[in-house]
Amino acid sequence: MSGEPVVSTGARRRSRRRLPRLTTGLPPRRRLAGLALAAVLLPVSTVVLALLRDTFDLTSDVLVFLLAVVAVALVGGLWPAIGTAVAGCLLLNYFFTEPLHRLAVADRDNALALVVFASVGATVSAAVDLAARRTREAARAVAEAEPLAEADRTRAALLAAVSHDLRSPLASAKASVTALRSADVPWSPQERAELLATADESLDRLTRLVENLLDLSRLQAGALAVFPQPVGLEDVLPTVLDELGPAGHRVDLRLPPELPEVLADPGLLERIVANLAANALRHSPDGRRPLISASVLGDRVELRVVDRGPGVPESQWDSIFVPFQRLGDRDNSTGVGLGLALSRGLAQAMGGTLDPENTPGGGLTMVLSLPAAPASLPLPDHEAAAP
Repeated sequence: MSGEPVVSTGARRRSRRRLPRLTTGLPPRRRLAGLALAAVLLPVSTVVLALLRDTFDLTSDVLVFLLAVVAVALVGGLWPAIGTAVAGCLLLNYFFTEPLHRLAVADRDNALALVVFASVGATVSAAVDLAARRTREAARAVAEAEPLAEADRTRAALLAAVSHDLRSPLASAKASVTALRSADVPWSPQERAELLATADESLDRLTRLVENLLDLSRLQAGALAVFPQPVGLEDVLPTVLDELGPAGHRVDLRLPPELPEVLADPGLLERIVANLAANALRHSPDGRRPLISASVLGDRVELRVVDRGPGVPESQWDSIFVPFQRLGDRDNSTGVGLGLALSRGLAQAMGGTLDPENTPGGGLTMVLSLPAAPASLPLPDHEAAAP
């Protein structure tokens, strides 16, 4: 038995995997483009310089070939440029260095020029390749850092939600219940009703916030169940506004007669309308009531939730659908900015869209477009007139 150490196959494999790989820093397509450019520049430069042999000396010839090496290095990176430098050196030696048409150099200065040409070509090639590699590494680092930065922003927003937006309704409900349980204060029936209403409103806020967080996480995970069916807006909207409490009665509702049913999940549709209506109420100034209207456009039904608030610049329309964004909120206790993000996600899950529009005269209009239920669409004139 020999005294050589025994190395397992797995260890050899791990050792091989740890060996560094020599890469050019450029994709194969760029290297092929560099080789193609070299295949064009070298013969063209040789022919042109041969025709102008009496005009240019060897120094000018070297500069022309060096320019070709630089061009190939910029396009194809290290190895195509080194190949171009070697081929250029041979061409210069064979066609432009005495004795001509022989791979030999009679003059020491000419030999030095060829050596300098080859050295400069290799140096330029290595420099371009190094720059390309560092550029790719920097781009990869930025791409890897972006998800981490987004995760950090999301984590910070969730911490803000827990520290304020969840704690605020909890504290309010806790204070109301604690006050009601106190035996030291003789509460009147009206005061008890107000405390109960405060606790109920706070718990409703907390419930909506938790439901929004859970639904958004299901949407992002692709685990939200959707069960579309024909739904009448005239049945859903009044119920949703009633569930918003006294504030919901400040929303004007205008639905045309014989409005087609929409194909939607009733529960998800109620969530969308509740979020949009609450958002419109929050941004509408006193004395200017939000409006919900509907219309038919082809085989779709468009629901418009209109507010007369300050509006949102068109440059920020995409931002309002990003979770944890609250652009222009006058009250930081209004939530964590999930309403519009969740509403758009729910609308898309049902085959609909949710897009903003400018309200004529000022404000923002959210347009919810949903497919109309086929059975509820009005028949064309010629089919309606048929016996």
